[in-house]
Amino acid sequence: MLTDSHCHLYVEEFENDRDEMISRARAAGVEKFYLPAIDSETTAPLLELEEKYPGVCIPMMGLHPCSVKDNYLKEMEHVKSWLAKRKFAAVGEIGLDFYWDKTFIKQQYEAFNEQVELAIQYQLPIVIHTRDAMAETIEVVSNYKGRVKGIFHCFGGSLQDAEKIIGLGFYMGIGGVVTYKNSGLASVISQIGLEYLVLETDAPYLTPVPYRGKRNESSYLPLIAQKIAESTNSSVDQVAAVTTRNAQDIFGV
Repeated sequence: MLTDSHCHLYVEEFENDRDEMISRARAAGVEKFYLPAIDSETTAPLLELEEKYPGVCIPMMGLHPCSVKDNYLKEMEHVKSWLAKRKFAAVGEIGLDFYWDKTFIKQQYEAFNEQVELAIQYQLPIVIHTRDAMAETIEVVSNYKGRVKGIFHCFGGSLQDAEKIIGLGFYMGIGGVVTYKNSGLASVISQIGLEYLVLETDAPYLTPVPYRGKRNESSYLPLIAQKIAESTNSSVDQVAAVTTRNAQDIFGV
């Protein structure tokens, strides 16, 4: 049993073959798909997918840092209203992204902190997006140490970063980047082990080798598991068992 802890299966890239893609993934052993939110425009397709695949496609609620713009206060009201209405697997994906645009850094911090507080209020984990902001993101999370748990999604940092994340009681989401020759991530993982890892695809993004450059999908999760197995001197079955157990620990399943 494999768990895709982070995938955007509700987006338009899957519009023409979504059901077939999910069938391929389930045939490959992927039994659960955790779906992070992006912004208010993604809520309807996100919840429609949950309705079609109850207990299989499992939604989160949150505001992605790249969606923090002039209207972020309105977007945050949307997040708050949905968290008050019903249960979600996590508050996510949330965090800091200084790669694309630094116009709204102050607002990103405000949205990030407010959403961590919401996660604590509703006793939910958080799923974190960080790009070109690892130190800053770790600093924010350290302010809540012991009060919230979750995942640093798409981890691609150093061993020192990993040790800080582990020290905060968080897990690291490992995706297709681990299969990229020059990423260095496999080497970091070899020094961490499986105890603090979960699997993810981030589909349709960050496709693993040998499909890099094409649309990613959850059926490629075994390729990521295989690379992690090689890096940690484990079997694929061990990787599947430990990472699925870790996902269950985080999401409370």
